[in-house]
Amino acid sequence: CRRWSLPNAEHYALQYVDGRQTYITESNRGEIKNGSILRLTTSPDQEAERLHSGIQSNNSDVKTDSLKKLAGLSQDVTFAQEFINRNGLKQIFHIVEEGNATGEMLAHTLKAFMELMEHDFVSWETLSAAFIKRIVTYVNMSSVDASVQQLSLSILENMVPTSRLLFELVRKEVTLDRLLTHLQATNAQLQVKAMALLIALLLAAADAERRDMMDYLQEKNIRQFIHKNIIHSSEPLGDEMAHYLYVLQSVSLNLCERRMRTSMDPYSQEQRELLQSLRQTAFESESEASSGNFSTERRRSLCAKEFRKLGFTNNSNPAEDLRRAPPGLLALDNMVYFSRHTPNAYSRFVLENSSREDKHECPFARSSIQLTLILCEILHVGEPCSETAQAFYPMFFGQDHFFEELFCICIQLVNKTWKEMRATQEDFDKVLQVVREQITRTLSLKPTSLELFKTRVNALNYSEILKLRQMERLHQEETLAVPVLELRERLKPELLELIRQQRLLHLCEGTLFRKISSRRRQDKLWYCRLSPNRKMLHYGDVEEGVCSAPIESLTEKIPVADMKLLLVGKECLHTKEKSSGKQNKDVLELAFSIVYDTEEYCLNFIAPNRYEFCLWTDGLNVLLGKEMTSERTQTDLDVLLSMELKLRLLDLENISIPDTPPPVPKPPSNLNFCYDFSQAEQ
Repeated sequence: CRRWSLPNAEHYALQYVDGRQTYITESNRGEIKNGSILRLTTSPDQEAERLHSGIQSNNSDVKTDSLKKLAGLSQDVTFAQEFINRNGLKQIFHIVEEGNATGEMLAHTLKAFMELMEHDFVSWETLSAAFIKRIVTYVNMSSVDASVQQLSLSILENMVPTSRLLFELVRKEVTLDRLLTHLQATNAQLQVKAMALLIALLLAAADAERRDMMDYLQEKNIRQFIHKNIIHSSEPLGDEMAHYLYVLQSVSLNLCERRMRTSMDPYSQEQRELLQSLRQTAFESESEASSGNFSTERRRSLCAKEFRKLGFTNNSNPAEDLRRAPPGLLALDNMVYFSRHTPNAYSRFVLENSSREDKHECPFARSSIQLTLILCEILHVGEPCSETAQAFYPMFFGQDHFFEELFCICIQLVNKTWKEMRATQEDFDKVLQVVREQITRTLSLKPTSLELFKTRVNALNYSEILKLRQMERLHQEETLAVPVLELRERLKPELLELIRQQRLLHLCEGTLFRKISSRRRQDKLWYCRLSPNRKMLHYGDVEEGVCSAPIESLTEKIPVADMKLLLVGKECLHTKEKSSGKQNKDVLELAFSIVYDTEEYCLNFIAPNRYEFCLWTDGLNVLLGKEMTSERTQTDLDVLLSMELKLRLLDLENISIPDTPPPVPKPPSNLNFCYDFSQAEQ
């Protein structure tokens, strides 16, 4: 102010030019960043005084401009406090209650009111009945500007959570039908604000009120409308609407919480009848006709047998299985729904498994109880809504009785996966873990309908789950990254050489073999080993009980240079002898021969086990200068590569490796490291 010779410096303040145009005060001056553009303007108290007078002007243009400026400046907490201290809110209440303001002037007034209330200097409960009634009127009237209706809906949304009295007032004055009308508007912002008020009412309602409201919305087909006109509209879904749809889904699913947390009452006639209906639906044809003449004891025994076939753990008192809460009565509801709405699938499930005698039967009731618990955990039933989440399932809004219908698909998936895994009762937890993974993986794809979910979840069979797990494990270990694959190929020759040396060392240690006579009697032992200089193969007969024969005791020998060929399996002459009769498959798998000298002589082996067979055939191939071909070579190579890679990548843990190497910079223009000695000598 001194620089520009402005008197009364206290009447001025600095303000950000960009963004929210906040005033600079002693409390926020430390937040100024380098490069911020500030301007010198009138101080908040002077501006508040000027606008407080302006909104009382009789000139409508001055009044509208003042309200517009007020709506913008009210975002700043310093200005808002100055304006409220001058009793500015009372003037805004007067403008609204008077009812003369319309269009742009009214929109600026409501906007200013919203911004001032955001700072929490004044309680929402202090609003007058006349003001609230006027706001409700703007929501309920059809011939009101859309921007005014949006702001009015926002004001009511903010009022509802603050007190029970305001909730009851808004719920009474703004009907659900009116909110549904706003939801059907073509204006996307109006839809969002109407949905926001609807969600606020649902969250503030008591359990019984919420249930009644949801039942009414269900009657009005709100799900189908949302599925068709909001989720699948031509306009992309905004983050705010996505959050409200998530909350609506969560509130709807949480209606199951009461049944989920209620254990079965064995003395409840209604619940016992539901339980008996499961048995009667499955076994009516075979039990009802024959049980008429049975005694009470015999009938009880028959019922217990049928409940056991249904898969209840406690077949004499199946109600005990449903005492655990969660899932409580919700599991019983799901089973009854499945038996009544898909009776053919229900009967097929129960009868198919109850008639099996090979311990591979899938218990329907036990699976249903556990599956219900899994679905409750996946869908977060009974958990409070997140304030930021947007993860709703589009198919939820395309289906009535969503939870029950999802259960019907998933219980059949349990049976299918059980058969694919050839599971027994001991594998129960393992099967349900796979089913949980199948459901979560399919839900993550956000299928738009239950039919699509059913198709995808059934396609994701047990073998696919195993493949996905393997791929994820490899990605987690970064063994599929391009640089790692290149490193793997570079390490292979070195590790293959290590395996070759190990095979040759094993041959040098030697192995005890049995001779098999023409009658297949294993009656003689012989020992074979490679000389330390790897030039001679020594062999000879040994006595029973000898574990290792010294090289001097082995009288026969074959020079490695004379070895021509290695034969394995059916290629070996000693497996083709006519006197041997029917070939023994085990002998075939363990037989190998060395052809030496002029291809007239063979040294025949029958390895004691597959491990020795692999090591000897590999070692002999190394001596012949050929590739090692046994399955053991690949296994050992994979183990060594895995260990070596993990050691090499130890320092790169939690560091992502790029697929392509960073570019090598061009050499500098003055790259000249040669020193001219001839000039120095001169």
